[in-house]
Amino acid sequence: MHNNFDNTRAAEVLLVEDNENDLELTRIGFKRSKLMLNLHHAKDGVECMKFLRKQGAYANAPRPDLILLDLNMPRMNGQEVLAEIVADDALCTLPVIVLTTSTDEEEILKMYKLRCSSYIAKPVDFEQFLRVVQSMADYWFTVVVLPPIQSAMEAEAVASVSKVD
Repeated sequence: MHNNFDNTRAAEVLLVEDNENDLELTRIGFKRSKLMLNLHHAKDGVECMKFLRKQGAYANAPRPDLILLDLNMPRMNGQEVLAEIVADDALCTLPVIVLTTSTDEEEILKMYKLRCSSYIAKPVDFEQFLRVVQSMADYWFTVVVLPPIQSAMEAEAVASVSKVD
């Protein structure tokens, strides 16, 4: 099995999260995984879309290999972000893990209909949260084969969107 992270480059992860405590717990969990990765942060959906489209301050942002998306955020919520990602030819191949406190069955179904890659309910226990993040990192970066960083079609679409900014 081949993945893109056989010590040739660090995995790029974008965490879209408005809660500082969850941001710090996620950082700690990824550190415990001992995988080579760079954790980027967007505090809400608007900032996330700017990051993904390389707009403004994010002109040189890397394309994430994985997005961790909270649902309940100000300005633009996670559902709106996921809908934009799947509708955008340049972004639709990005794996998106919904990482949220909600266990509402309708919300879970709605996110899977929007094509989220996984839906994880955030544990409230500190150690369990760290184990979930660590397991998620191990799975996504040692077992799963992720799509190539960027296809020519996606590069062209990103370039055209970036010029608009």
